[in-house]
Amino acid sequence: MQTFIKVVTAACMALAAASASAQIATGDTSSTKIALSNNYAGNSWRQQMLKSWSNVADAAVKQKVVAAAPSFTTAESQATEQVQQIQNLILQGFKAIAVDAVSPTALNGVIKQACGAGVTVVSFDGIATEPCAYRIAVDFQGMGRMQVDYLAKRLNGKGNLLEIRGLAGVSVDDEIHQGIVDEMKKYPGMKIVGSVHGDWTQTVAQKQVAGILPTLPKIDGVVTQGGDGYGAAQAIKAAGRPTPIIILGNRQEELAWWAEQRKSGYETMSVTIPPGASSLAFWVTQQVLAGKKVPHDIRMPVLEVKPDELDAVLAKTPSGALANKEYTRDEVVAIVDGKK
Repeated sequence: MQTFIKVVTAACMALAAASASAQIATGDTSSTKIALSNNYAGNSWRQQMLKSWSNVADAAVKQKVVAAAPSFTTAESQATEQVQQIQNLILQGFKAIAVDAVSPTALNGVIKQACGAGVTVVSFDGIATEPCAYRIAVDFQGMGRMQVDYLAKRLNGKGNLLEIRGLAGVSVDDEIHQGIVDEMKKYPGMKIVGSVHGDWTQTVAQKQVAGILPTLPKIDGVVTQGGDGYGAAQAIKAAGRPTPIIILGNRQEELAWWAEQRKSGYETMSVTIPPGASSLAFWVTQQVLAGKKVPHDIRMPVLEVKPDELDAVLAKTPSGALANKEYTRDEVVAIVDGKK
């Protein structure tokens, strides 16, 4: 019993020390307005990302941490639209804008304009390269490499792969694709025999995979970007082909499908950036406004669902949603300070 008490006491002291070491800025932001500028909401990830923003931002408004924190999404996912959207937010008096950018460079001019007007800009997911903006980046190329390495291990370095890409022209798609292409060079026995754009959406991916399958040889593995794994599985099943190893992207329907396939011994991996990235962006933005010194480049982790976690994660992931992580201010400050 005494040993147990000592362990608990030590754990509590460690937590207290971690909390004390978190350098949370306490400047008054109660009268400031923060906005989210988003370029696309056509899949479950983006919809849950917006919900995560709302969950955290609405609570912060109620607690008078900030005065307002609405989100705005363009209708057509065009750079010109998002430029105009950000210009409008500057004119409306927002002191900070979190941006999921349509392109790494297309918004640089308006972001520079915002910085010149004293507006803090924090880009995440789809990041912007304008130096005055803060960037919360995910190693998307690493996500691509991770998939190839996993399949190479499972397939003993030999096999035909189908690549399902995301939304054409968006930096996230380009980054994941580049990681896949670069890592494939390590495995001369593996070959990408087909590629389609699934737009990170199940229905689009299913249609595009169904369209290309008749032209392809046997498929041993499918590299993906998220929102497309279940659609690929459905198209392959409808074509009467054996199910390859399909990398999944943490969607509930994908995890449920995986759980069903496991009954026959099927295994894969599931990984993507959590939609709660928007909550991390919110707190970074608030902390900059509160006076915290924050590096302009911040790295956030991906969220991987491992086989031994599948049942537990699936049990708490609602239908139509994704496995997710929403960040608290303490957690974000720990990430920014390099303590997490």
